[in-house]
Amino acid sequence: MGNIIFSEGSGVTNSIFGKSQEPIKAFLEKRGEAFEAESVLPLLFNIEESSNFAEKYTTMTAMEGFKPVGENGEYPIDGNQEGFSKYFEHDTWKNSFSLSKEIIDDAKAMDLKRQPEAFIASYYRTRELLGAALYGTAIGGGTSVKFRGKTYPTTCADGLPVFSKVHKSATKSSYTQSNLFADAFSVDALSAGETKMQLFADDDGNLLDISPDTIVIPNLYQLKKAVFAAVGADKDPATSNNGFNYQYGRWNIVVWSYLNQYITANTAPWILFDSKANGIYGGANWLDREKLTVRSTLDENTDANVWRGRARFVAGFNDWRPLAVFGVTGGTQAVPAAD
Repeated sequence: MGNIIFSEGSGVTNSIFGKSQEPIKAFLEKRGEAFEAESVLPLLFNIEESSNFAEKYTTMTAMEGFKPVGENGEYPIDGNQEGFSKYFEHDTWKNSFSLSKEIIDDAKAMDLKRQPEAFIASYYRTRELLGAALYGTAIGGGTSVKFRGKTYPTTCADGLPVFSKVHKSATKSSYTQSNLFADAFSVDALSAGETKMQLFADDDGNLLDISPDTIVIPNLYQLKKAVFAAVGADKDPATSNNGFNYQYGRWNIVVWSYLNQYITANTAPWILFDSKANGIYGGANWLDREKLTVRSTLDENTDANVWRGRARFVAGFNDWRPLAVFGVTGGTQAVPAAD
């Protein structure tokens, strides 16, 4: 598997632990592949490899566009302006486990399997929880979250929480936009929310062709039922003539159980997300500086076989436009109030 790099200290292969090295490696790879297949991070973050200590992300205005110039006219010079910017600085993440000589002597195969499984699970769970902590805190309006002893910002490049009613413009002082909405989930709210996002503009007011394709929800059974009922049938059961449901088959649905612990109790927030725009504009980003490297060494004091894991990565938000949240008290109303 491409995301785990193995190395062995001198003498391990020739020691009593030698025969256990390859089975443990294979088990770590197999479990890693399973966790990667189940992860939602690639669906909600723009995941890229980084070769620098830190990376700078910016927002950009759109170009003005083509102009009629007449016969033999000169080419006009167009351009776009850099807006707000944000730096992402990598963190180093470590963990380890050890296998005693007694485990090998007593041939405790269950322990040889259980500890590597818990080790690799802790790595992928850490990544998933960090992503959920960032999204969940942002949903609650927080500007940062403390995770595993370190504080991570949940603001985007304009300095505001990634979900806000008053996102600022770098070029127009009085121009604001909202991607924070109060509407509980319904077919009308989904339709209105999609339209709101399609009208998101850059800092100069130019439309950006945002087109949400993903619905993200915590694992709440009533919310799941409402979402799948809204998009899972090609006919509208609410109409007497069973009219066509134009929302059918148009959405990827992500049910994120890790999100549950980071949202306010008795709330049911839901997110609309444009996966293509997230890659184009660098909305939610995940940067891997160093892949997980696992070393197997011998501890001279205890005679144990120690496995150490190390990786470097960071995650956060830059541009708010590829995503919007709904079902949050105090947000803007996407569905117009009844007269």
